[in-house]
Amino acid sequence: MNRRVDLSLVLPCYNEAGLFAESVTRITAVLDAMHSPYEIIFVDDKSRDNTRNLIEQLIASEGKNSKFRAIYHTHNQGRGKTVRDGIRTARAPIVGYIDIDCEVDPVYIPRLISLIKEGAADIAIGKRYYRSSPKAVVREILSRGYQWLSDMMIGTGGLDTETGYKFFSRKKILPLLAKATHPGWFWDTEIMVYARRANLVIAEVPVLFLRRFDKQSSVNIVRDTLDYMVELVRFRKQLASRI
Repeated sequence: MNRRVDLSLVLPCYNEAGLFAESVTRITAVLDAMHSPYEIIFVDDKSRDNTRNLIEQLIASEGKNSKFRAIYHTHNQGRGKTVRDGIRTARAPIVGYIDIDCEVDPVYIPRLISLIKEGAADIAIGKRYYRSSPKAVVREILSRGYQWLSDMMIGTGGLDTETGYKFFSRKKILPLLAKATHPGWFWDTEIMVYARRANLVIAEVPVLFLRRFDKQSSVNIVRDTLDYMVELVRFRKQLASRI
């Protein structure tokens, strides 16, 4: 595939068969309306359901000029490794990723991209605002608490580091991939801390987060909260050793 692309969008996938077709339709509708060439890179992290087959069928249906590409992990490696692999294989000057469940609507993508295109930012991320419900309020409290704690411990600047809605100048973010190596969810925190230390300009755009209850979340509140606490302590020591 030799066609020029202005945007590479990475879509990490793990057991997404139930929402795959709907989400791809929503995402491509937004990107098509931008009238700018793009590619979508699916990175399947060894899904246990039919996700890989759906990706393969989609790519095959487009033929040799498909705007879709894919990476298939041979074993489950985690969110961080999945996103890194996608960014490294991207061809466009702007690369980003969003969560394929579209709990944050794709409609915000053009705004974030424009900030980078116009030179107003090296990185643009969605700052999540929650439409609270009894089921979502715990997630919101933990998210805000993590923003405060991570800023106190490792200097995140109060950013919504864990948002699955980030876009980068590819040439600016590539050198940092060798530093941000956590294979799992904590990679999002690592990459934003290293970006701040590299003095990259980071813009936050308010986005509405609508929790989906028609799918099983990959987030385990108790386990993941404990893991994050351990990783914060580890990463703080790692940063201190490099000063």
